[in-house]
Amino acid sequence: MDLIALAVPFFLLAIGVEWYFDRARGTGFFRMNDAIGSLATGAYNSSTDLFTKLVSITIYAVVLENFAVYQMPLAWFDFSPAGLLAWMGVLLVWDFFYYWKHRLGHEVSVFWAAHSVHHQSEEYNLTTALRQTSTDFLVGWVVYLPMFVLGVPVEVFLTVSAIDLIYQFWVHTRHIDRLGWLDYWLVTPSNHRVHHAQNPRYIDKNYGGILIVWDRLFGTFEPESEPPIFGVRKALQSFNPINANLQVYRSLIADTHATRGLRNKLRIWFGRTGWRSADAEQARPLVFKPLSEFKRFGGVHSSALNAYLGAQLAVAIVLTFLVGIVFEAHGALPALLLAIALWWLLACLGGLADGAAWATPVEWLRLTAAPVVAWIVALAIPAAAVWWVGVTTAYAAVSALLLYLVQSEKPRANQLRSSDI
Repeated sequence: MDLIALAVPFFLLAIGVEWYFDRARGTGFFRMNDAIGSLATGAYNSSTDLFTKLVSITIYAVVLENFAVYQMPLAWFDFSPAGLLAWMGVLLVWDFFYYWKHRLGHEVSVFWAAHSVHHQSEEYNLTTALRQTSTDFLVGWVVYLPMFVLGVPVEVFLTVSAIDLIYQFWVHTRHIDRLGWLDYWLVTPSNHRVHHAQNPRYIDKNYGGILIVWDRLFGTFEPESEPPIFGVRKALQSFNPINANLQVYRSLIADTHATRGLRNKLRIWFGRTGWRSADAEQARPLVFKPLSEFKRFGGVHSSALNAYLGAQLAVAIVLTFLVGIVFEAHGALPALLLAIALWWLLACLGGLADGAAWATPVEWLRLTAAPVVAWIVALAIPAAAVWWVGVTTAYAAVSALLLYLVQSEKPRANQLRSSDI
């Protein structure tokens, strides 16, 4: 049972409630294009994870089978008092290793390349929680290997990881203030706001998943004491989930190409985050403005464009669920074909929100090709052929009309100063 997939509808409902209160209170913690960027990145993560999670699961199973000092029986993990203690024990261990994985995600470049996606949003609301990386499978699994040497069953590992991650959803909000003694023991909204801020005193602080105790023990705790400025120092300047996932990798590859010597090339990837060789500094000088001059990226916007993007995001969310359903019922190939259509949609969503020159013609091409793509997918799922192609054709026609109306309203640039936060 995929607990995170079951939780997603409740996540979306909670986002809607938070958005309502944000509008009712006039706090302005939501921006349409930023929320679209975060949710599109979450959809991209959910769909790619179907095809990449097998990497880590296979590695975990091999380690458990061949290197475990003792394999814990699944029978231990029931709902008896002893079973509940076993669950809580493994959850505690997972949370401990998550702290170190999260810390590596900020302090080692190759780990930051994956984790940075979660921090690129320059807002902080519940949509930020769903903004997750699609490349964690490359290295993230390494940190949890000791749990399988200890003999934790893969099924139990996946369950407690889902519980820990589901807990972390609610802390991504600005509508909940300090919580007294809970702030001392647990990761709370106040503690986690610190973690997402780029204020100098907040950088590389508060890594915990459920317990903030780990940060207190290992010297990385910082209380919230000044208004956080959210985002990353090297701003993404895009709402495109593809750009979000590739940003840091592109930078590391460029620095590696400019750097001489194998040792320094490796240090770019496996050294402290932010370290650059003298060669890379000379080839690509990076200048960071003072935080007082920080401006949130706004892309372009108009009422018609916002409506179009919102409608397409709703389609993308439905399509994300369909990819998972098709994967379970019909296997990887038809799911992959459907996922490619989803990724094309998400890329266009981000490009349109960015105001990228390529986005509108590529979106026209996507809508024109949609019935053909649906027909190709239907070949792999014969039972869906008639209705699937028909629904997609109607969707493409309505979307084309809406896109035409969007083009008749001139978008406006939308950049916000840090003083507007």
